[in-house]
Amino acid sequence: MHIVHSIPDLRAALAACSKPAFVPTMGNLHDGHLALVHQARPLGDTTVVSIFVNRLQFLPHEDFDSYPRTWEADCAKLQAAGCDVLFAPRENDLYPEPQTFKVQPDPLLADILEGHFRPGFFTGVCTVVMKLLCAVFAGKASGSAVFGQKDYQQLMVLRRMAQQFALPVDIVTSPTQRAADGLALSSRNGYLSEAERTEAVQLSLALRALGREAVAAAHALPAQVATLEQRALQALTVRGWQPDYLTVRRRTDLQTPGPGDALVVLGAARLGRTRLIDNFEI
Repeated sequence: MHIVHSIPDLRAALAACSKPAFVPTMGNLHDGHLALVHQARPLGDTTVVSIFVNRLQFLPHEDFDSYPRTWEADCAKLQAAGCDVLFAPRENDLYPEPQTFKVQPDPLLADILEGHFRPGFFTGVCTVVMKLLCAVFAGKASGSAVFGQKDYQQLMVLRRMAQQFALPVDIVTSPTQRAADGLALSSRNGYLSEAERTEAVQLSLALRALGREAVAAAHALPAQVATLEQRALQALTVRGWQPDYLTVRRRTDLQTPGPGDALVVLGAARLGRTRLIDNFEI
């Protein structure tokens, strides 16, 4: 595995590559990340993984400084998973000057749900991903970038960004990886205490219950959705959670569903000091 830190060194390492397969991460890797790497490998002639904790997507009160950095363990996992090139830029490699040019995503998609509760988050995500895609795919005719479905809204935002900018990159979805009890794998699960870890699966259970109720409502869903969502929020709140949203949306644009729409349930809630997200297509 070839490790590089600067964009020029990355491009030199990829000079002979015609079709990269890319997995961007923030490190602290778990089995969910490694599943992305395994899915990426057959999609190109060189598998590239990045590790970069992106300051632009963290709000001032969030966990940028405390976000786990596990460099040696991450390198060992990527080596074993078959990564060819690890791009690990330092902050001044990716942002040698203040990043005053930023990618502003469509507010109809990016200012709801996660974007509502984390203002500016998707601007930070789109800006760093655009920069990473430019670094990896410059001069290439095509390639793939693999993202996890756990970050459902993020995946939609990035797919739209790639489409609208005509990037030569196929945005590939990788299914959410889960623990045996159903909890979605996340780097932030490590923040949970033992008791919180036992409780954490209740978010996915609440979303599954909301999904079942949404399906049962059928064509009456538009009239019932607010009541169903409020009931789901209350069910978590009484267990000691602080939910931001548990909601039923149509898959195409994450707006309020109408009769016959394909649906997805999405949720975000804080358990203690840890904020968890999850989703299920129904």
